[in-house]
Amino acid sequence: MNQDYIQPNEWSIIEEGFDLNRVKSSESLFSIGNGAMGQRANFEEKFSGETFQGSYIAGVYYPDKTRVGWWKNGYPEYFAKVLNAPNWIGIDVTINDETLDLHTCKEVSKFKRELNMKEGWLARSFEAVLQNNCKIKVDVKRFLSLELDEIGAISYHITPINSDANITFSPFLDASITNEDSNWADQFWDVLSINQYKNQSFIVAKTMKTNFHTCTFMQSKVFIDQNEVKIEPNNHTTDKKAVSVFQQKIIKNQTFTIQKFGGYIVDRNHPKDQLIEAAKEVLDQAVNFGFDSLLEMQKQSWAKIWEMADISIAGDVKAQQGIRFNIFQLNQTYLGTDASLNIGPKGFTGEKYGGSTYWDTEAYCIPFYMATKDQSVARKLLEYRYNHLEKAIENAQKLGFKNGAALYPMVTMNGEECHNEWEITFEEIHRNGAIAFAIYNYHRFTNDYSYIPEKGLEVLIGIARFWHQRATFSSDKNKFVILGVTGPNEYENNVNNNFYTNYIAKWCINYALENIEIVKNDHISDFKRIKEKTAISDVELAAWKNVADLMYFPYSEKHQVYLQQDGFLDKELISVAALDKSQRPINQKWSWDRILRSPYIKQADTLQGFYFFEDDFTTEELARHFDFYEPFTVHESSLSPCVHSIQAAKLDRMEQAYTFYLRTSRLDLDDYNHEVEEGLHITSMAGTWMSIVEGFGGMRVKNNTLSFEPKIPKQWNSYSFKVNFRNTIVKINVQQNGTHFTIDGNEELTIIVNEKPIKVTPNNLVTV
Repeated sequence: MNQDYIQPNEWSIIEEGFDLNRVKSSESLFSIGNGAMGQRANFEEKFSGETFQGSYIAGVYYPDKTRVGWWKNGYPEYFAKVLNAPNWIGIDVTINDETLDLHTCKEVSKFKRELNMKEGWLARSFEAVLQNNCKIKVDVKRFLSLELDEIGAISYHITPINSDANITFSPFLDASITNEDSNWADQFWDVLSINQYKNQSFIVAKTMKTNFHTCTFMQSKVFIDQNEVKIEPNNHTTDKKAVSVFQQKIIKNQTFTIQKFGGYIVDRNHPKDQLIEAAKEVLDQAVNFGFDSLLEMQKQSWAKIWEMADISIAGDVKAQQGIRFNIFQLNQTYLGTDASLNIGPKGFTGEKYGGSTYWDTEAYCIPFYMATKDQSVARKLLEYRYNHLEKAIENAQKLGFKNGAALYPMVTMNGEECHNEWEITFEEIHRNGAIAFAIYNYHRFTNDYSYIPEKGLEVLIGIARFWHQRATFSSDKNKFVILGVTGPNEYENNVNNNFYTNYIAKWCINYALENIEIVKNDHISDFKRIKEKTAISDVELAAWKNVADLMYFPYSEKHQVYLQQDGFLDKELISVAALDKSQRPINQKWSWDRILRSPYIKQADTLQGFYFFEDDFTTEELARHFDFYEPFTVHESSLSPCVHSIQAAKLDRMEQAYTFYLRTSRLDLDDYNHEVEEGLHITSMAGTWMSIVEGFGGMRVKNNTLSFEPKIPKQWNSYSFKVNFRNTIVKINVQQNGTHFTIDGNEELTIIVNEKPIKVTPNNLVTV
């Protein structure tokens, strides 16, 4: 049974009624972020029930020593932990000496929580009766500023309802936090200093091993009703905590309010010895603006994001809420302002998976950022990999590869591999292909070739060298084979000739060869520099080509399909539909041995190849492969439903496409995989966007031209979205009886709609 307590709403995520069993799930779902930091939706006041406290700073991590039974050559030495950072949101509250704690209250009523996605804030309200019979009403609002991205703000109101009350607010900073997923219970943080000046507090701490220096800070103001009360707080510290105490006698039905400003200053952006000064500066700015003005700026910043990124759906509130939730969380996680950052699979919502970068960025996220922002944002994501090329070459050397072969990591923070499951670390090498594909995808969409001669070609050469060395010549088959891999389907390990891996290896080599020729002829000085740096020779290029030309692909004549791997037909081919529902999800119910022997597919694998390289196959071939593989797919990866939705739409199977779309868009809201309390699936949210734009909208770039084949689910009256195609913003509105196109800007644009060219001119509506 999936959860269904989130109220349907087009612009907000709303929970009504307090249930102790869903606190951790809601902490994930109501998470907030601003690209530079983020936090789970923990309560500000004390909560003694089950909770997962989490605040995170972009780019700050700890190399937690790998925990394995026995060491394997080339094994990553650490698993990079996204670090749980010192907590700045805490406000202990007492009413007549009784601590406010929703876990111990006699009664909690009128509980409501709202994440307003349109304006970028989180609010919570409730009434409670404490053990001492005081009845209070509480209203809280908080946000992390997009404009001043080192600061967040909280406004916390308490009104005593049944009597006068002595109310104490004790806002605090707490550096005694730990990670839920620590391997060895190491101490991740070392507190260097705690300082308090009047109503400002600062904790300077550094991470062990990685030596990131941070300053966590706060400043508070208090009000009775709307009027500020000038109280000098009573300050005190412990070895890991700074507390300020504000106490006031409040008469019945008066409102006592604390406004707290806090956040993080990091030595990634400021000199180590000036963190407190920088924190004071940002606090002064925030306090001068005040809570209300900062909130107004927040609304404007989000309005600007939504102006370009929104997808509007008429007639289906759950579908609308799902896509906006996905777009909102993607923008909370990454805004493209810092080229050294990337898009972590949990963003700022949890710790599972560690690392900040997976192949998800290249395979799923780049299209979203490319089309909804300036192309420079997508280019930054490509440059991130170029900046890690030396590390990728080192990663390959550790596994015995030579001559500048590059293996990009499965999981990384700084370019080093830090994933510690051997079947993924050593075998899931298809990730290398996604990095090359992203370069191709970027050029195809933006028409900006400059990245390839400047940086991208070196990446393509390193990747091609890897594939050339990783392939083995089989004299039995008279073909090159790739042995001992894990494809995108992680429910099969150590298989031979995974179709997707072999196909992308061949494609990468050919794409590298093609671009070497272009750069050699059209960018002569770049080619000279690259040739000197990489020492490529005609003999080496001929050897690559031989591997690509003779690549082996397992194929079944009987089923007329490429086989996911050599032994796929040896399995007992029982479809998912025949599985007892009590056995799902199989990754939580079955032994690993049983999963590996089963035919069940975690996510699109052979079909991932058909998604990336659809121009290489006919629609009939796609239909045959979809009909063969989808019935064995359990979709227990968040990355699976979106690819299947896009392909079902291409095949005109709109009911199936719609079901997959709902599953990808509401994966976390409805908790399909029963794990949302660990955090959200951020990177797959970009796949939700693709389900609409590439699936229902049929958007492609064909022959250097933007192309659409719009379709609409019967459940919707209409839907609309915008794409920034080569600095022209195209708006598409699809209705049941036709599609409207308009463009912003001064240039006309020819697009292809249902295989016919259409000219769209500024300020004119074109209807197809």
